[in-house]
Amino acid sequence: MKPLAITAYTLTTALGAGRAPTLEALRSERTGLRPARFLDVELPTWIGAVEGLDAAMLPALWNEHDCRNNRLAWLGLQHDSFLEAVARARGRWGAARVAVLLGTSTAGLLETELGYRRRGPAGELPEDIRYEARQNTFSVGAFVRRALELRGPTFVVSTACSSSAKVYATAARMIDASLVDAAVVGGVDSLCLTTLYGFNSLELLSPDVCRPWDAQRRGLSIGEAAAFALLERDPVDPPHAWLLGTGESNDGYHMSTPHPEGAGAIAAMRAALADAALAPAAIGYVNLHGTATPTNDASEDAAVRAVLGGDVPCSSTKGATGHTLGAAGGVEAAICVLALEHGFIPAGLHVREPDPALALPYVRANRDARLRAVLSNSFGFGGTNASLVLGAAT
Repeated sequence: MKPLAITAYTLTTALGAGRAPTLEALRSERTGLRPARFLDVELPTWIGAVEGLDAAMLPALWNEHDCRNNRLAWLGLQHDSFLEAVARARGRWGAARVAVLLGTSTAGLLETELGYRRRGPAGELPEDIRYEARQNTFSVGAFVRRALELRGPTFVVSTACSSSAKVYATAARMIDASLVDAAVVGGVDSLCLTTLYGFNSLELLSPDVCRPWDAQRRGLSIGEAAAFALLERDPVDPPHAWLLGTGESNDGYHMSTPHPEGAGAIAAMRAALADAALAPAAIGYVNLHGTATPTNDASEDAAVRAVLGGDVPCSSTKGATGHTLGAAGGVEAAICVLALEHGFIPAGLHVREPDPALALPYVRANRDARLRAVLSNSFGFGGTNASLVLGAAT
């Protein structure tokens, strides 16, 4: 592919709102995870909640879109001059030539969950439920397009944890086909009851803070996040980084368990390298999907070694942010851009006892590094996989 410029980007997670607090937290090797305190949930687990989101509000003119997920989207859009960058792109290319391509897993499902608690005597939902504008998977795309005053192609991908990485690939194809000249990509996923109790029923939640690559890892910690990036052809100003290549696959091995040898992950990584026209040795760091479930970490360790060999530094940043599900790909792409811009490899937190069965050189403490190209992995339920290759601005 022809490299695409990342001319603006931002992220809001449990580490903070915007690039600066995120970078400071990563540099300090600080986690945003805390023991679960969300509504009346009673589960022995840790979560990554966004501070201040409970009190955040949408402007009154967008009240029909009001839900936790869209509030998180709006909170995320207001940082790092992202709104201004999109306005410049809109002025340069025209509102109809800028796409909005986002990922999510549950969108505004919390609205309906809480609505069911207020059912009428015949089981009817309350009249203030707005499924299309608040809970529907597309609702976050519709809201963001409206908030950014864009009229380009807009849709939302929901392929579990690969969702907001796959939209980078979609944007690259659409720009290459001259359907658009720029795209707002990323993902938004907020805490809700279905994911917390659902992952608990699958026995995938860790009762302790999640520990990717640890011998005693017991599962994931769920987080929430919003992450956005602006991709453009032919940038006017120097970009923050470049999208060099994308790779997607679906091995369809199992609904919730990855292929034990990482067949789909291998295919996605190889496709991303081929798309970027890079040899494996060009990759200086891998941001692992790294959910801290026993099977995921083992299969990804094998897959990365099969593609890149056993020497590339790797880490999972989910010990800092939690697993933000449909927003994870966008969040971790943004963290990779921070790593490229600021010359460091972020630590994989909470490892007490490295798993001797995992052979990758897992980075447990921040490391200064002049990175030229990095790879970010996002692997979802049902074997849907996406890998991104990102390159330094200069």
